Amino acid sequence: MIKKEMVTYLLDYLIKENPQFRSIVVPSDLAGQETLLRALLNVRPPMAVSSSFLTIQNDYLQLKKAERVVVFLNHLQPTSADKRLYIWKGDITRLKADAIVNATNHRMLGCFQPLHDCADNAIHTYAGVQLRLDCYKLMQEQGHDEPTGMAKITPAYNLPAKFVLHTVSPTITINGYLTPADAALLAKSYLSCLSLAEKNQLTSVALPALVTDNSTHFINQNAAKIAIQTTKDFLEHSHFVNKVIFNVDEDEALTLYQQLLN
Repeated sequence: MIKKEMVTYLLDYLIKENPQFRSIVVPSDLAGQETLLRALLNVRPPMAVSSSFLTIQNDYLQLKKAERVVVFLNHLQPTSADKRLYIWKGDITRLKADAIVNATNHRMLGCFQPLHDCADNAIHTYAGVQLRLDCYKLMQEQGHDEPTGMAKITPAYNLPAKFVLHTVSPTITINGYLTPADAALLAKSYLSCLSLAEKNQLTSVALPALVTDNSTHFINQNAAKIAIQTTKDFLEHSHFVNKVIFNVDEDEALTLYQQLLN
């Protein structure tokens, strides 16, 4: 089955699945159809699908993975000061690490906003519908929302990574100020993810900036310091985790991490 046939099948399935989508006009071009497919997947609630849907979805996402180009760790250079630490600017969903970290919300179900430009949305998009369903089952078993500073692990499905570590980091609300309580919770989020990777005998983890605020450099700098120090302290006692990639998506953040690490 070629890509266009896969997209046609997946769109048809999703539109028939939800009566609210029956009036949707499907674009005639493949690019428009793929955009609509992502939007429908973004808003789809966590529920089971047919085995044929999963097979075709997985085949399609494997094609997308190849198109987007996988980034292997041996393509990256470690920092000069510590060969266990890396800095990489780019889309975390392209990294082939044992685990990538997803900064999620308390419901832990991913971003439901269609086509939203956030890592949470991209991770769920390129992993597949299985990821949201796994997260839903974890929350049902737990019986309450995920507390700030804690973490959960799921398979990464169609992502290059093997696993996704989901964590809820603190939300900065008071004039962009990182309070001592926020700082402690942020360190706890990083530590929870690294500890979960260690528990599952994973060796490489990609860590995004779990809290940033473009309006003030103060938060970015102090949050980066917390991420780096927490990671360094953890690695001193780790038996399995031996590669940590600090993932950034802005030039300013890249420069900041380079200054702090080198």
